[in-house]
Amino acid sequence: MTTSLVMTVLGPDRSGLVRTLSDIVAAQGGNWLESRMARLAGQFAGIVRVECADASADELIARLQALGADGITVQTVRETAPAPENRRTLSVDVVGNDRPGIVRELAAAIANAGGNVEELTTGLESAPMAGHPLFRARGVVSIPENSDAIALTTAIENLGGDLSVDVS
Repeated sequence: MTTSLVMTVLGPDRSGLVRTLSDIVAAQGGNWLESRMARLAGQFAGIVRVECADASADELIARLQALGADGITVQTVRETAPAPENRRTLSVDVVGNDRPGIVRELAAAIANAGGNVEELTTGLESAPMAGHPLFRARGVVSIPENSDAIALTTAIENLGGDLSVDVS
């Protein structure tokens, strides 16, 4: 039997950090299934899903948590697969003037339309010509199979007339 582990990793960015993580996973016979990693303000931030034999899961978790001595925080949970739902995924791209609370507003609009954020990347870009900061969000949202994508688009557009929304 195998165990699937989902972990978050946070710590000061440095060369070789991903190698260290992958070495620990491999030493316990684990398989690195998927990950998302980024450098944010000098910090390494990542989410990783690995699979390992049930018998080595506790040791793998212990070795990962031992990285705390080097300032690396690793939190791990054993994945439990929920019952599959009939959902479809949509790509979402939103651009507009930056303002405090825009991510909160976007997340609420998605949830209120029955959506679930599967993946989301946000950031600031310079507006062409003017140079003021523009908010951009790109992601993947799942909605119930019988839902209408127009409802999601409308919910996001209702956040403000300055937003350009593309849902496909």
